[in-house]
Amino acid sequence: MKINADFSQRVVVHGDSVEWVRSPMAGVDRRPLDRIGDEVARATTIVRYAPDSHFSPHTHDGGEEFLVLEGVFEDEHGAFPAGSYIRNPPTSRHTPGSTPGCMIFVKLWQFDLADRSHVRIDTAKSGAVEPAGRPGIMVTPLFDDGQELVRLERWAPGTAGRVDAVGGGELLVVEGSASESGDALRPQSWVRVPDGGTFDVKAGKAGAVFWLKTGHLRHITAPEA
Repeated sequence: MKINADFSQRVVVHGDSVEWVRSPMAGVDRRPLDRIGDEVARATTIVRYAPDSHFSPHTHDGGEEFLVLEGVFEDEHGAFPAGSYIRNPPTSRHTPGSTPGCMIFVKLWQFDLADRSHVRIDTAKSGAVEPAGRPGIMVTPLFDDGQELVRLERWAPGTAGRVDAVGGGELLVVEGSASESGDALRPQSWVRVPDGGTFDVKAGKAGAVFWLKTGHLRHITAPEA
């Protein structure tokens, strides 16, 4: 299966308009944003867990990265409320689920296979900084290994600016509204640009919160079929 698999092209998907697709586990549904592969895949997805739903125990051979958008995500490592950012590296194992229900934005098979760094950040409790030369923007760092850079950015109402995406980039609207290169964005809107692309963004009247990742699309790999 291939969905938005041409990484040389800019892609915009409004996640809230994508139909939910049932997963193999009852109560767990998915909105695919991009995908290379079938059930085991290089994938970017919005996943919804119904209350008291769980996925089977499994190992992430290619790693898993996710942001909790709503509710509380749970596994053996803890309960993670909305705003939590998690990186489960290759070879990690868990049994995910949710007692109250939750929604997450998740990326699979997009790690350096030698990466063994676990990351668990509650962004509601971590600090934010105003970067030099970017007034109206507050940044919460999430991950930086010198190859890829992940952060949460809060833009004040009406703030406009350009974000360079050397190595390619992705932007997800977490809260608020914005425009990007002429496209009107809302929560769950996702934009991907190729290596050398840019995000030309203007926050809406109420401001916006973005999840941003850059530098990770120089080399595209996927699990073997």
